[in-house]
Amino acid sequence: MAREALHQLIDRIPETEIVAAQRFLEYLASGAALRVALAAPFDDEPVTEGDSEAIARARADLEAGRVVSHEEMLREFGV
Repeated sequence: MAREALHQLIDRIPETEIVAAQRFLEYLASGAALRVALAAPFDDEPVTEGDSEAIARARADLEAGRVVSHEEMLREFGV
Protein backbone atom coordinates (compact mmCIF):
# COMPACT_ATOMS: atom_id res chain seq x y z
CA MET A 1 0.00 0.00 0.00
CA ALA A 2 1.47 3.32 -1.03
CA ARG A 3 1.42 6.45 1.10
CA GLU A 4 -1.20 7.91 -1.23
CA ALA A 5 -3.55 5.08 -0.29
CA LEU A 6 -2.93 5.81 3.40
CA HIS A 7 -3.77 9.46 2.83
CA GLN A 8 -7.04 8.39 1.22
CA LEU A 9 -7.83 6.18 4.21
CA ILE A 10 -7.11 9.05 6.58
CA ASP A 11 -9.52 11.24 4.65
CA ARG A 12 -12.24 8.59 5.22
CA ILE A 13 -11.78 8.39 9.01
CA PRO A 14 -14.81 9.78 10.86
CA GLU A 15 -14.14 12.93 12.88
CA THR A 16 -14.95 11.03 16.07
CA GLU A 17 -12.00 8.69 15.42
CA ILE A 18 -9.35 11.25 14.43
CA VAL A 19 -7.69 11.33 17.87
CA ALA A 20 -7.47 7.53 18.01
CA ALA A 21 -6.06 7.40 14.49
CA GLN A 22 -3.48 10.04 15.31
CA ARG A 23 -2.35 8.18 18.43
CA PHE A 24 -2.04 4.93 16.53
CA LEU A 25 -0.07 6.52 13.70
CA GLU A 26 2.23 8.22 16.22
CA TYR A 27 2.76 4.82 17.85
CA LEU A 28 3.63 3.24 14.50
CA ALA A 29 5.98 6.09 13.63
CA SER A 30 7.82 5.90 16.95
CA GLY A 31 11.01 3.96 17.43
CA ALA A 32 11.06 0.30 18.41
CA ALA A 33 12.41 1.13 21.88
CA LEU A 34 9.40 3.32 22.65
CA ARG A 35 6.99 0.62 21.45
CA VAL A 36 8.69 -1.94 23.71
CA ALA A 37 8.57 0.46 26.66
CA LEU A 38 4.88 1.16 26.08
CA ALA A 39 4.15 -2.57 25.95
CA ALA A 40 6.07 -3.32 29.17
CA PRO A 41 4.05 -4.40 32.18
CA PHE A 42 3.30 -1.80 34.83
CA ASP A 43 5.92 -1.64 37.60
CA ASP A 44 3.90 -2.42 40.70
CA GLU A 45 6.76 -2.65 43.19
CA PRO A 46 6.25 -0.34 46.16
CA VAL A 47 8.43 2.74 46.54
CA THR A 48 10.83 2.17 49.42
CA GLU A 49 11.98 4.75 51.94
CA GLY A 50 15.35 4.78 50.17
CA ASP A 51 13.62 5.40 46.85
CA SER A 52 11.66 8.30 48.33
CA GLU A 53 14.83 9.84 49.75
CA ALA A 54 16.65 9.50 46.41
CA ILE A 55 13.72 11.09 44.59
CA ALA A 56 13.68 13.99 47.07
CA ARG A 57 17.43 14.54 46.60
CA ALA A 58 17.06 14.47 42.82
CA ARG A 59 14.23 17.01 42.94
CA ALA A 60 16.28 19.27 45.23
CA ASP A 61 19.24 19.06 42.83
CA LEU A 62 16.98 19.91 39.91
CA GLU A 63 15.44 22.89 41.69
CA ALA A 64 18.91 24.12 42.71
CA GLY A 65 20.18 23.86 39.15
CA ARG A 66 22.64 21.07 39.95
CA VAL A 67 22.11 19.29 36.66
CA VAL A 68 24.16 18.09 33.70
CA SER A 69 22.79 18.79 30.24
CA HIS A 70 22.40 16.07 27.66
CA GLU A 71 25.10 17.71 25.56
CA GLU A 72 27.52 17.77 28.52
CA MET A 73 26.85 14.11 29.19
CA LEU A 74 27.53 13.20 25.55
CA ARG A 75 30.81 15.16 25.64
CA GLU A 76 31.83 13.47 28.88
CA PHE A 77 31.38 10.05 27.26
CA GLY A 78 32.96 11.12 23.98
CA VAL A 79 29.84 10.69 21.91
